[in-house]
Amino acid sequence: MTKLKLGPLADDKPVKVAIELPASVHRDLIAYAEVLGRETVQPVQEPAKLIVPMIERFMATDRGFAKARKEQRASSRAPGQDSGAA
Repeated sequence: MTKLKLGPLADDKPVKVAIELPASVHRDLIAYAEVLGRETVQPVQEPAKLIVPMIERFMATDRGFAKARKEQRASSRAPGQDSGAA
């Protein structure tokens, strides 16, 4: 059994996304949807619905992004403020 980074998709409201993809990325997205459908026994009707979970997963696992985000949050706090202060 193949170990994919994405699991079953949440049944959520549809979101319209307008984006241009290179043909090779579009073919890979369709192929990924087919594999995911076989793995989860839940066919992916619209491969474009994979884009958001893929981006979410990518950002959630990008250590450089997490570090930069943490630093940005820390620097945006006003001096003298403590997250534990009442």
